[in-house]
Amino acid sequence: MTARLARTVSSLLAAAVAVSCTSYFEIPIETPIRPKLDVSAFNRVLVAGFLSGGTEDVDANLETVRLLRSQLRTKSELRVIDADVLPLMEVAAEPAHDGNGSSAEPAPESAPEPATPLPTEIKEEKDLEPYEHIFANVEYWKRIGEEYQNPLIVTGTVMFTPHQRSGFVQREQEVYDSFGRRRVVPIRTYMERKGFILKPKFVFIDGRTGATLHSETFREEILYNANQTTPALSSYFELMDRLIPSFLSTLSSQKIRGTRVLLK
Repeated sequence: MTARLARTVSSLLAAAVAVSCTSYFEIPIETPIRPKLDVSAFNRVLVAGFLSGGTEDVDANLETVRLLRSQLRTKSELRVIDADVLPLMEVAAEPAHDGNGSSAEPAPESAPEPATPLPTEIKEEKDLEPYEHIFANVEYWKRIGEEYQNPLIVTGTVMFTPHQRSGFVQREQEVYDSFGRRRVVPIRTYMERKGFILKPKFVFIDGRTGATLHSETFREEILYNANQTTPALSSYFELMDRLIPSFLSTLSSQKIRGTRVLLK
């Protein structure tokens, strides 16, 4: 045995002894994530209401307000205001108002321009666009803020639309050979699937000034086999569950939990 081989064997034996005497410990750790929006100036939050559309099977305005208020009560330090849900579609469809709340009249010498009718059925995102001017109405949101003691206001849009897609889907299938041995092989199958797309945009408004502080858009999709019947409301909540952590991280510090392995 050469000297180099002897040293190698000795090193391996020492490492094996060290490993056999080593204990492993998993230590839980939490990593804080700073919020995207500084809400230290507020102690109250008003989830006011949403422009919504896509399907009549779910009242996305009402359901989103209820869900966000419930989550904020348990996972935010802000006090949640209980108030009637604002019918923002109706508010946005009203004629333009000036800062005092009265209708703004055109100058006598100017002829009134014909108003473009707003879509009555909201099936696509483009149908919501004529209503979104409501978020830039500083005076309106300032009045809402004064009514509820200058809270942080949460509003926005929610599109919850049916969706269909067809194509090849990979799935696993059990097969057995002539000796009865089992194995799993991937199989590509052409399938028709249907489901929903949820696309909310959350708009955060300063109730003291009526100005927009932050906005963020999300998108989630879920598909089922064509022969599977899933209630629209169940799909809505399943998709919202995926979005809630991101929504909450905008307002408050969140923690990612994990483990770290230590050797002793």
